[in-house]
Amino acid sequence: MSNVKYTNDHEWIKVEGDTAAVGITTYARHALGDLVFLELPETGRQIKKGDDFAVVESVKAASEIYTPVSGEIVEINEALQDDLEGLKEDIDTGWIVKIKMNNAEEAASLMDKQAYDAFVAGLE
Repeated sequence: MSNVKYTNDHEWIKVEGDTAAVGITTYARHALGDLVFLELPETGRQIKKGDDFAVVESVKAASEIYTPVSGEIVEINEALQDDLEGLKEDIDTGWIVKIKMNNAEEAASLMDKQAYDAFVAGLE
């Protein structure tokens, strides 16, 4: 079983123990176009599933990024501030925040890769 799950809002989450790394999917990156700015949250912030925690701006629009799980932001990927291309990297390096989850069951209810791919195919 993969520990990577996906949301309808085009975020991915990689669960490792009680911590989850969160980023945006390839579909979201392509939809946004050329990225120009990423507003990152502060560590220590408590967030609830569905809250927006960051904003990514492109030449087309600004989009909120939503958290798929509740918890505390324990780490932010500050390297993305200087290199937005990092968001296009793989899941191991393209994460935006790491969240210490309050409820791991929230992650279990998200889509796996196959379900997400089918969801995206239905959008095209």
